Amino acid sequence: MIFAGLTATQLFAIFGVAAAAMIALYILKLRRRTFAVPFAPLWMRILKDKDATSLFSKLKRLLSLLVQLAILALLVLALGDPRARAALIKGRTLVVLVDASASMQATDVLPTRADKAKDEVKTLIRGLGGADRMLIAQMDATTTPLGPMSGDTAELERELAEIRPTDTRADFARALRFATDTLRGVENPEIVVVSDGGLAPAVDSSGPVHVGDIKVSYVAVGEGKRNVGVTQFSVRRYPLDKSRYEVMLEVTNTGPETEDIELSLLGDGQVVDLTKLRLKPGERLPRFYPNLSGASRTLEAKLRPLGTSIDVLPADDHAFALLPERRRAKILVVTAGNTYLEAALLLDEYLDVELVSPKQYLATYAAKAKAYDVLLFDAITPAEMPRANAIYIDPRGPGSPVKVGDEIVQPGFDKIDRKHPIVRFTALDDVNIARGHKLTPEISDRIVGASSEGPILVTGTRGGYKFVAIGFDPRDSDLPLRIAWPLLLLNSINFFTEEDSSYLSSFRTGDVWRVPVATDVRDAALTGPYGIADLVPVHEGRAVYQ
Repeated sequence: MIFAGLTATQLFAIFGVAAAAMIALYILKLRRRTFAVPFAPLWMRILKDKDATSLFSKLKRLLSLLVQLAILALLVLALGDPRARAALIKGRTLVVLVDASASMQATDVLPTRADKAKDEVKTLIRGLGGADRMLIAQMDATTTPLGPMSGDTAELERELAEIRPTDTRADFARALRFATDTLRGVENPEIVVVSDGGLAPAVDSSGPVHVGDIKVSYVAVGEGKRNVGVTQFSVRRYPLDKSRYEVMLEVTNTGPETEDIELSLLGDGQVVDLTKLRLKPGERLPRFYPNLSGASRTLEAKLRPLGTSIDVLPADDHAFALLPERRRAKILVVTAGNTYLEAALLLDEYLDVELVSPKQYLATYAAKAKAYDVLLFDAITPAEMPRANAIYIDPRGPGSPVKVGDEIVQPGFDKIDRKHPIVRFTALDDVNIARGHKLTPEISDRIVGASSEGPILVTGTRGGYKFVAIGFDPRDSDLPLRIAWPLLLLNSINFFTEEDSSYLSSFRTGDVWRVPVATDVRDAALTGPYGIADLVPVHEGRAVYQ
């Protein structure tokens, strides 16, 4: 037996002082008082009868004192919190994973599921034993411990109050792996998951998460299941008319009842479309809006339940998509004359195209190549690669970014990397080419198109600048007669001047965002759709935000 509260020395001191005070009060209570009486013999007879029972009275008073001292001893003993030594050493060690994903903002339990989860954890905290220790972690896209392992209930409740639901999904596998790592090697380990149940399987890139002999408990919060949300939302500009765009969105009813909703599409704050929809239980309804115009930057999709329909989770009723910024790109074309090339570049009103001859380029423009967004060399290759992004059509000589091999007769696009942005929306499979040259890329380059005899379309980076090399002269093919010709050129220019293709739509919540940053900085200010700015780190030219 050991004491988990006050020590034995402290308990004896408290008992001694309290017992002495009790005995003193008891003695004072027994002291007789003197009274004057008119006739003593009468009182003597009463005192004589009382003496016959004095022994019993003394024993009764002594027993009363002992009972009081025993009660005092028990009260003092309680201050010491006596426990068996084995029970004290083998207290529980708990890791509590509190779900803070977007679904915890649901209002089916008031005020929200997140507040109900906090109440459940608070009950666990107040039920801790003297030897128990607990660590509370917030579980969303990451796992954030809110403090060290502790048995201090007041400190644990302060940490619990810091939990706020996010707009991300919960990475249950990461949270469970964190908990198992934290509890490795301790006695009586236990994991408590407090969630509404909307968790993915505990499987990550390393495989399923195994908890071994650790006890796992689940505390459920939330009651309602009726919810309608925007589950997909994307926008893109038309490549040949960037003033117009198309929108694709998806609305999903995850509940067990048919729901009536109102779907609003807004562009730069103005209503573009307003539709009333009826969704069956579990239905996913895609909506496509082609050939839109008017908005320059921001699109919004909003849902509102109608009539008796219920939506317990307002967090997924509002989605945003961002249109790529339209800015004018400066293009320097070095050519001896190419009508097909000039006509293709006229299709994009946001290109400032400047045509110069090879002699003019060498005399004047080579020194100021960095002033242009893209340089386009038409069947001409300078001896020295420019310090700028460049497109090489039929490159030759030592200035080519890739080694140019032997001539190929009648090559074709037998292999195409269709995921690369420069061939987006194009059909190159049946292009007829009279002649071309085999390109030999470096290891870090990417082969976008190749014939059976070797690569003929290659992209890569040289000296920090991107390039696109086309291994044939389009005038020796029927490519200029196809819509793929201007698309290939404009896609290549966009490949240099715009951010990557994932920037064409809004980012999915719960993912790590890597937003391209044009300048070389350590951090950047990221402004959300509600106007709140966050300072985020920049790593390898990309702002990382989660």
